[in-house]
Amino acid sequence: MHQDLYAILGVKRNATNDEIRRSYRNLAKDLHPDQNKGDPKTEEKFKKVSAAFAVLGNPEKRKRYDAGEIDSMGNERAGGYYRDHGGAGTSGARGAYNGGFEGFSGGGNNDFSDLFGDLFGKRGPGGAFTMRGMDYRYNLEIGFLEAVNGTKKRVQFPDNETLDISVPAGVETGQTLRLKHKGGPGAGRGEPGDALIELKVMPHPLFDRDGDNITLEVPISLSEAVLGARVEVPTIGGRVTVAVPKGASSGQVLRLRGKGIKNNRTGNYGDQLITLKIVLPANIDGDLERLVQDWTNKHPYDPRSRFRELAGV
Repeated sequence: MHQDLYAILGVKRNATNDEIRRSYRNLAKDLHPDQNKGDPKTEEKFKKVSAAFAVLGNPEKRKRYDAGEIDSMGNERAGGYYRDHGGAGTSGARGAYNGGFEGFSGGGNNDFSDLFGDLFGKRGPGGAFTMRGMDYRYNLEIGFLEAVNGTKKRVQFPDNETLDISVPAGVETGQTLRLKHKGGPGAGRGEPGDALIELKVMPHPLFDRDGDNITLEVPISLSEAVLGARVEVPTIGGRVTVAVPKGASSGQVLRLRGKGIKNNRTGNYGDQLITLKIVLPANIDGDLERLVQDWTNKHPYDPRSRFRELAGV
Protein backbone atom coordinates (compact mmCIF):
# COMPACT_ATOMS: atom_id res chain seq x y z
CA MET A 1 0.00 0.00 0.00
CA HIS A 2 1.33 3.40 -0.95
CA GLN A 3 1.86 5.88 1.86
CA ASP A 4 -0.14 9.09 1.80
CA LEU A 5 1.81 11.74 -0.11
CA TYR A 6 0.79 14.52 2.28
CA ALA A 7 2.17 12.50 5.19
CA ILE A 8 5.45 11.97 3.35
CA LEU A 9 5.87 15.73 2.92
CA GLY A 10 4.62 16.43 6.45
CA VAL A 11 1.78 18.76 5.38
CA LYS A 12 -1.99 18.79 5.81
CA ARG A 13 -4.26 17.93 2.91
CA ASN A 14 -5.44 21.55 2.73
CA ALA A 15 -1.87 22.90 2.56
CA THR A 16 -1.23 25.66 0.04
CA ASN A 17 1.08 25.14 -2.91
CA ASP A 18 3.66 27.38 -1.23
CA GLU A 19 3.51 25.32 1.98
CA ILE A 20 4.04 22.13 -0.02
CA ARG A 21 6.98 23.64 -1.86
CA ARG A 22 8.60 24.94 1.34
CA SER A 23 8.20 21.60 3.09
CA TYR A 24 9.73 19.79 0.13
CA ARG A 25 12.69 22.15 -0.04
CA ASN A 26 13.44 21.71 3.66
CA LEU A 27 13.18 17.92 3.49
CA ALA A 28 15.16 17.66 0.25
CA LYS A 29 18.03 19.72 1.63
CA ASP A 30 18.22 17.57 4.77
CA LEU A 31 17.87 14.24 2.93
CA HIS A 32 19.84 14.96 -0.24
CA PRO A 33 22.30 12.09 -0.99
CA ASP A 34 25.18 14.55 -1.31
CA GLN A 35 24.68 15.41 2.35
CA ASN A 36 24.19 11.80 3.49
CA LYS A 37 26.68 9.72 1.53
CA GLY A 38 26.52 6.01 2.27
CA ASP A 39 23.16 6.19 4.05
CA PRO A 40 20.69 4.05 2.04
CA LYS A 41 17.76 4.72 4.40
CA THR A 42 18.09 8.48 3.98
CA GLU A 43 18.48 8.06 0.22
CA GLU A 44 15.25 6.05 0.13
CA LYS A 45 13.47 8.78 2.11
CA PHE A 46 14.80 11.37 -0.35
CA LYS A 47 13.36 9.38 -3.27
CA LYS A 48 9.97 9.15 -1.55
CA VAL A 49 9.92 12.88 -0.80
CA SER A 50 10.89 13.71 -4.39
CA ALA A 51 8.23 11.37 -5.78
CA ALA A 52 5.59 12.89 -3.49
CA PHE A 53 6.47 16.42 -4.61
CA ALA A 54 6.37 15.33 -8.26
CA VAL A 55 2.62 14.76 -7.75
CA LEU A 56 1.61 17.31 -5.11
CA GLY A 57 3.85 20.03 -6.57
CA ASN A 58 1.87 19.87 -9.81
CA PRO A 59 -1.57 21.47 -9.24
CA GLU A 60 -3.30 19.37 -11.92
CA LYS A 61 -1.78 16.10 -10.66
CA ARG A 62 -2.54 17.05 -7.06
CA LYS A 63 -6.18 17.60 -8.02
CA ARG A 64 -6.32 14.20 -9.71
CA TYR A 65 -4.58 12.51 -6.76
CA ASP A 66 -7.06 14.04 -4.32
CA ALA A 67 -9.89 12.80 -6.53
CA GLY A 68 -8.44 9.27 -6.55
CA GLU A 69 -7.82 9.30 -10.32
CA ILE A 70 -4.08 8.64 -9.97
CA ASP A 71 -2.09 6.81 -7.33
CA SER A 72 0.85 8.01 -5.26
CA MET A 73 3.25 7.27 -8.14
CA GLY A 74 1.23 9.40 -10.54
CA ASN A 75 -0.11 6.37 -12.41
CA GLU A 76 -3.73 6.03 -13.54
CA ARG A 77 -5.94 4.08 -11.18
CA ALA A 78 -8.00 1.39 -12.79
CA GLY A 79 -11.28 3.31 -12.52
CA GLY A 80 -9.84 6.45 -14.06
CA TYR A 81 -8.16 4.48 -16.86
CA TYR A 82 -11.35 2.76 -17.99
CA ARG A 83 -13.33 5.97 -17.68
CA ASP A 84 -10.90 7.77 -20.01
CA HIS A 85 -10.19 4.84 -22.33
CA GLY A 86 -13.41 2.87 -22.50
CA GLY A 87 -13.21 -0.28 -24.59
CA ALA A 88 -9.43 -0.74 -24.52
CA GLY A 89 -7.95 -3.92 -23.13
CA THR A 90 -4.81 -4.45 -21.12
CA SER A 91 -2.21 -7.16 -21.50
CA GLY A 92 -0.59 -6.77 -18.12
CA ALA A 93 2.79 -6.26 -19.77
CA ARG A 94 5.23 -4.66 -17.40
CA GLY A 95 8.80 -3.45 -17.66
CA ALA A 96 11.39 -2.16 -15.27
CA TYR A 97 13.98 0.62 -15.13
CA ASN A 98 15.26 1.17 -11.62
CA GLY A 99 11.71 0.70 -10.38
CA GLY A 100 10.45 3.64 -12.42
CA PHE A 101 9.66 2.05 -15.80
CA GLU A 102 6.24 0.50 -15.75
CA GLY A 103 3.93 -0.18 -18.64
CA PHE A 104 0.54 -1.36 -19.77
CA SER A 105 -0.88 -2.01 -23.19
CA GLY A 106 -3.99 -0.59 -24.75
CA GLY A 107 -5.25 2.81 -25.74
CA GLY A 108 -8.53 4.66 -26.20
CA ASN A 109 -10.28 6.04 -29.24
CA ASN A 110 -13.61 7.84 -29.40
CA ASP A 111 -14.20 6.67 -33.01
CA PHE A 112 -15.76 3.25 -32.39
CA SER A 113 -15.39 2.14 -36.00
CA ASP A 114 -11.64 2.66 -35.71
CA LEU A 115 -11.61 1.05 -32.29
CA PHE A 116 -13.23 -2.17 -33.46
CA GLY A 117 -11.08 -2.13 -36.58
CA ASP A 118 -8.00 -2.05 -34.38
CA LEU A 119 -9.32 -4.76 -32.09
CA PHE A 120 -10.59 -7.23 -34.66
CA GLY A 121 -8.31 -6.42 -37.57
CA LYS A 122 -9.05 -6.18 -41.27
CA ARG A 123 -8.99 -8.45 -44.26
CA GLY A 124 -6.01 -7.74 -46.47
CA PRO A 125 -5.41 -8.74 -50.11
CA GLY A 126 -6.69 -12.23 -50.78
CA GLY A 127 -8.72 -12.18 -47.57
CA ALA A 128 -5.68 -12.48 -45.28
CA PHE A 129 -6.34 -11.34 -41.70
CA THR A 130 -4.28 -8.26 -40.78
CA MET A 131 -4.14 -6.34 -37.49
CA ARG A 132 -1.67 -3.73 -36.26
CA GLY A 133 -0.14 -4.53 -32.90
CA MET A 134 -1.29 -2.63 -29.84
CA ASP A 135 0.71 0.27 -28.42
CA TYR A 136 2.34 -0.29 -25.04
CA ARG A 137 2.50 2.62 -22.61
CA TYR A 138 5.20 3.13 -20.00
CA ASN A 139 6.24 5.66 -17.38
CA LEU A 140 9.90 6.65 -17.05
CA GLU A 141 11.29 8.79 -14.25
CA ILE A 142 14.25 11.03 -15.07
CA GLY A 143 16.17 13.53 -12.96
CA PHE A 144 15.68 17.28 -13.27
CA LEU A 145 19.15 17.86 -14.76
CA GLU A 146 18.69 14.90 -17.11
CA ALA A 147 15.50 16.52 -18.39
CA VAL A 148 16.92 19.99 -19.00
CA ASN A 149 20.25 18.83 -20.43
CA GLY A 150 19.14 15.67 -22.25
CA THR A 151 20.30 12.15 -21.45
CA LYS A 152 20.34 8.54 -22.54
CA LYS A 153 18.46 5.88 -20.62
CA ARG A 154 18.73 2.10 -20.85
CA VAL A 155 15.33 0.48 -20.51
CA GLN A 156 14.20 -3.12 -20.48
CA PHE A 157 10.97 -4.13 -22.17
CA PRO A 158 8.63 -6.94 -21.08
CA ASP A 159 10.22 -9.33 -23.60
CA ASN A 160 13.58 -8.62 -21.89
CA GLU A 161 14.85 -6.62 -24.85
CA THR A 162 17.18 -3.85 -23.66
CA LEU A 163 17.35 -0.57 -25.53
CA ASP A 164 19.20 2.72 -25.07
CA ILE A 165 16.85 5.64 -25.72
CA SER A 166 17.74 9.29 -26.16
CA VAL A 167 15.82 11.82 -24.09
CA PRO A 168 16.13 15.25 -25.77
CA ALA A 169 17.10 18.31 -23.75
CA GLY A 170 14.28 20.46 -22.41
CA VAL A 171 11.60 17.79 -21.92
CA GLU A 172 8.91 18.21 -19.27
CA THR A 173 6.70 15.93 -17.24
CA GLY A 174 3.91 14.50 -19.38
CA GLN A 175 5.81 14.54 -22.65
CA THR A 176 5.83 11.20 -24.48
CA LEU A 177 8.57 9.52 -26.49
CA ARG A 178 7.41 7.17 -29.26
CA LEU A 179 9.50 4.14 -30.15
CA LYS A 180 8.31 2.72 -33.44
CA HIS A 181 7.44 -0.97 -33.57
CA LYS A 182 8.37 -1.62 -29.93
CA GLY A 183 4.79 -2.40 -28.91
CA GLY A 184 2.65 -5.49 -29.33
CA PRO A 185 3.14 -7.78 -32.34
CA GLY A 186 0.84 -7.41 -35.32
CA ALA A 187 -1.28 -10.18 -36.76
CA GLY A 188 -0.84 -11.39 -40.31
CA ARG A 189 0.90 -8.62 -42.21
CA GLY A 190 0.04 -6.03 -39.58
CA GLU A 191 2.97 -4.00 -38.30
CA PRO A 192 3.87 -4.02 -34.61
CA GLY A 193 2.52 -1.31 -32.34
CA ASP A 194 4.67 1.38 -30.75
CA ALA A 195 6.05 1.91 -27.27
CA LEU A 196 4.84 5.21 -25.84
CA ILE A 197 7.04 6.35 -22.95
CA GLU A 198 5.57 9.11 -20.79
CA LEU A 199 8.23 11.04 -18.91
CA LYS A 200 8.06 12.10 -15.27
CA VAL A 201 10.67 14.70 -14.32
CA MET A 202 11.71 14.48 -10.69
CA PRO A 203 12.07 17.79 -8.83
CA HIS A 204 15.45 19.23 -7.84
CA PRO A 205 16.24 20.44 -4.30
CA LEU A 206 17.63 23.77 -5.58
CA PHE A 207 16.47 24.45 -9.13
CA ASP A 208 12.97 25.19 -10.37
CA ARG A 209 11.78 25.66 -13.94
CA ASP A 210 9.77 28.61 -15.22
CA GLY A 211 9.22 28.09 -18.94
CA ASP A 212 12.70 28.14 -20.45
CA ASN A 213 14.15 29.88 -17.39
CA ILE A 214 15.80 28.25 -14.39
CA THR A 215 15.12 29.84 -11.00
CA LEU A 216 17.35 29.49 -7.96
CA GLU A 217 17.44 31.03 -4.47
CA VAL A 218 20.98 31.81 -3.25
CA PRO A 219 21.73 32.67 0.42
CA ILE A 220 24.20 35.50 1.09
CA SER A 221 25.64 36.88 4.31
CA LEU A 222 24.95 40.32 5.79
CA SER A 223 28.44 41.50 4.91
CA GLU A 224 28.11 40.24 1.31
CA ALA A 225 24.84 42.16 0.99
CA VAL A 226 26.28 45.39 2.42
CA LEU A 227 29.75 45.34 0.87
CA GLY A 228 29.07 43.38 -2.31
CA ALA A 229 30.83 40.13 -3.17
CA ARG A 230 31.56 37.53 -5.79
CA VAL A 231 29.89 34.21 -4.97
CA GLU A 232 29.87 30.83 -6.65
CA VAL A 233 26.45 29.52 -7.72
CA PRO A 234 25.36 26.34 -9.51
CA THR A 235 23.75 26.36 -12.95
CA ILE A 236 22.34 23.49 -14.97
CA GLY A 237 25.64 23.48 -16.89
CA GLY A 238 28.05 23.78 -13.95
CA ARG A 239 29.20 26.34 -11.42
CA VAL A 240 29.79 30.01 -12.22
CA THR A 241 30.80 33.08 -10.23
CA VAL A 242 28.39 36.01 -10.04
CA ALA A 243 28.76 39.52 -8.63
CA VAL A 244 26.47 40.46 -5.76
CA PRO A 245 26.09 44.26 -5.97
CA LYS A 246 26.92 46.41 -2.98
CA GLY A 247 23.77 47.13 -0.95
CA ALA A 248 21.84 44.09 -2.22
CA SER A 249 18.49 43.28 -0.62
CA SER A 250 16.70 39.99 -0.01
CA GLY A 251 14.45 39.26 -2.98
CA GLN A 252 16.70 41.05 -5.47
CA VAL A 253 16.99 39.03 -8.69
CA LEU A 254 20.17 38.59 -10.70
CA ARG A 255 19.89 37.32 -14.28
CA LEU A 256 22.39 35.03 -15.99
CA ARG A 257 21.51 35.31 -19.66
CA GLY A 258 21.61 32.13 -21.72
CA LYS A 259 22.05 29.87 -18.68
CA GLY A 260 18.55 28.44 -18.89
CA ILE A 261 16.95 25.74 -21.03
CA LYS A 262 17.24 25.51 -24.79
CA ASN A 263 13.92 26.00 -26.57
CA ASN A 264 13.71 23.21 -29.15
CA ARG A 265 11.40 25.27 -31.37
CA THR A 266 13.39 28.50 -31.52
CA GLY A 267 16.87 27.27 -30.62
CA ASN A 268 17.18 30.09 -28.08
CA TYR A 269 18.22 29.59 -24.46
CA GLY A 270 16.36 30.87 -21.43
CA ASP A 271 18.04 32.58 -18.49
CA GLN A 272 18.86 31.63 -14.93
CA LEU A 273 17.17 33.90 -12.41
CA ILE A 274 18.94 34.10 -9.04
CA THR A 275 16.94 35.41 -6.09
CA LEU A 276 19.16 36.66 -3.28
CA LYS A 277 18.29 35.84 0.32
CA ILE A 278 20.16 37.50 3.19
CA VAL A 279 20.82 34.96 5.94
CA LEU A 280 21.95 36.14 9.37
CA PRO A 281 24.23 34.01 11.56
CA ALA A 282 22.54 31.48 13.81
CA ASN A 283 23.82 33.29 16.91
CA ILE A 284 23.83 37.10 17.10
CA ASP A 285 26.68 38.09 19.45
CA GLY A 286 27.15 41.34 21.34
CA ASP A 287 29.61 42.77 18.82
CA LEU A 288 27.13 42.53 15.97
CA GLU A 289 24.31 43.93 18.11
CA ARG A 290 26.39 46.96 19.17
CA LEU A 291 27.59 47.55 15.62
CA VAL A 292 24.09 47.54 14.19
CA GLN A 293 22.67 49.61 17.06
CA ASP A 294 25.38 52.27 16.69
CA TRP A 295 24.85 52.44 12.94
CA THR A 296 21.06 52.65 13.34
CA ASN A 297 21.36 55.49 15.85
CA LYS A 298 23.47 57.49 13.42
CA HIS A 299 21.65 56.54 10.22
CA PRO A 300 17.95 55.91 10.95
CA TYR A 301 15.83 54.90 7.99
CA ASP A 302 12.38 53.39 7.45
CA PRO A 303 12.37 50.53 4.92
CA ARG A 304 8.55 50.29 5.05
CA SER A 305 7.61 53.90 4.28
CA ARG A 306 6.88 53.13 0.64
CA PHE A 307 5.15 49.93 1.73
CA ARG A 308 2.72 51.83 3.94
CA GLU A 309 2.14 54.40 1.24
CA LEU A 310 1.09 51.68 -1.22
CA ALA A 311 -1.02 49.96 1.43
CA GLY A 312 -2.81 53.21 2.24
CA VAL A 313 -2.08 53.06 5.99
